Amino acid sequence: MKLLDQYIAKLTKLNRGVTQYGKAPHKPVFLLAILDEIEQGRITENKVYITPELVATFKDNFALLVDTPHKADFIQPFHYLQGDKFWFVQGKDNQLVSTFIRSFNILNEKVDFGFFDDDLFMLLAQANTRDIIKVVLLDTFFPTTKAQYLQNKGKGGYSQDIEQSILQDSPTPYSLPTTDEEEQFVRGGLFKKLIPQVYGFTCAISGMKVISNHGFLFIDACHIVPFSVSKNDTVGNGIALCPNLHRAFDRGLIGVDTDYKVLVSNAFAENENNPYSLKALAGKPITLPFGEIHYPKKENFEWHLANVFKA
Repeated sequence: MKLLDQYIAKLTKLNRGVTQYGKAPHKPVFLLAILDEIEQGRITENKVYITPELVATFKDNFALLVDTPHKADFIQPFHYLQGDKFWFVQGKDNQLVSTFIRSFNILNEKVDFGFFDDDLFMLLAQANTRDIIKVVLLDTFFPTTKAQYLQNKGKGGYSQDIEQSILQDSPTPYSLPTTDEEEQFVRGGLFKKLIPQVYGFTCAISGMKVISNHGFLFIDACHIVPFSVSKNDTVGNGIALCPNLHRAFDRGLIGVDTDYKVLVSNAFAENENNPYSLKALAGKPITLPFGEIHYPKKENFEWHLANVFKA
């Protein structure tokens, strides 16, 4: 327990910057998010990657624990926790990242992962010591909101609100503020997860369904109108496709008409005797997801036919 006591002493004395709203809460919220991700089995080794799940968990916890006007800025703790000498950030060039990066997208582009002292990660990976550390963080930094956090954890919140907005497909396409890179990252990750899910992890055109023993999926979430054009990442702008048909769709070799039937361009040559021939798909109805609320929007296919499909 001596090792645990040493790290508890460090964790209760986090070097937090003072703002106009008081000491910044970002570091303890970030650490609690990592504990949650370890507990959920999404972090299994001493490499903490920037994932949509981690960012969403950070924002969920921030909303429950922080009762000051501080902004839930993920970049700050991911970088500044290095000042406490037990957390480090490794770049994709295999060098430690010491310079503060102000843009989330650039951070995600430059950083490979963060990692802890090996001894601290060993404590975080063990359920009994992890639970002790979680209680210490909550009691030390969030004594007034701890009860609210424990009562409401997992009941709605940031990530579930985003999931609902993607799946409910509001008639007005969701448009992201260009500055909110973190939310765009989370939404993009959830879109990739939810679209295959509503299609039963099956390609809407080929019927391909492969799920490996290691949890890998072979079905992609495809935007019908590119996100760069539409800023629409709701279910009505998505279709589940296997990788080769995803590529063919994005390049306009195939399309879908308003009767939900496959169209195939004449602007390419192929071996039509091949069992995977694209031209053999012409006229085939796509498999629609369960529930009309999850159907792809016909107007999105119309846009694709007018702007992408090689007629």
